[in-house]
Amino acid sequence: MTGFRYRFTLWAVISMLLAAPLAGAGHLCAQERKIQNRPYLDDRVWHYGFLVGINIQDLAIANNGLPYINSNGIAEYWYADVPEYTPGFSVGILGELKANDWLSVRLIPTMHFGDKKAVFKEQRSGKVVEQYIKSTYLSMPVDLKINALRFNNYRPYVITGLAPTFDLTVKKGKELLVKPSDLLFEIGMGLDLYYPFFKMIPELKFCFGLNSIIEQYRTDLSDASLLKYSNSINSMYSRMIVLTLYFE
Repeated sequence: MTGFRYRFTLWAVISMLLAAPLAGAGHLCAQERKIQNRPYLDDRVWHYGFLVGINIQDLAIANNGLPYINSNGIAEYWYADVPEYTPGFSVGILGELKANDWLSVRLIPTMHFGDKKAVFKEQRSGKVVEQYIKSTYLSMPVDLKINALRFNNYRPYVITGLAPTFDLTVKKGKELLVKPSDLLFEIGMGLDLYYPFFKMIPELKFCFGLNSIIEQYRTDLSDASLLKYSNSINSMYSRMIVLTLYFE
């Protein structure tokens, strides 16, 4: 329950970070029009830029509750969770192709650096085992950007898309082994901010893995007793929140 409350609070706080500027943009729509910065920027068919940001990586784990019979003939019941988060770093480049005034397609090659802590707890004895899973994701999102009307120097939008992802730092021989490849569904929102010499875009994006990434066939293990951790899990899906600043 503590992990759930922590997770819910974290998602709520990050959501409000972007909700505030979006609400401010709505308030500005009731004000007088002003001189637009870089008024012809969005007429370009092709946009490009770069991004920096922070990410929070998570794992959605489904435990099966099956017993493991140890060498003493005693049943052990192991359950796994990710109880806390460590912010990571994201960097990449942006390419955006304009379809019309409302729609555009983005290609965003990105590197996400981060880690998460998986905690295994044996229900009868209370024994706890921890594993830190470091990940360096190479992601190639293809997103559809749906734009609202520009007012003065603000323009909100929403995005959705898919991101083929590859983990470059998978380590073998641990309690859990994750598959290196994944496919993420992305959904988010952002705000184009037009300045005299550049455009800055804060964006909040939620990413959901579509494939279970736990490797059940552990030929990498020299200690067979470590199989009890993988065997206690039915499925494991990656999750990630990314708060990004784009610059064009």
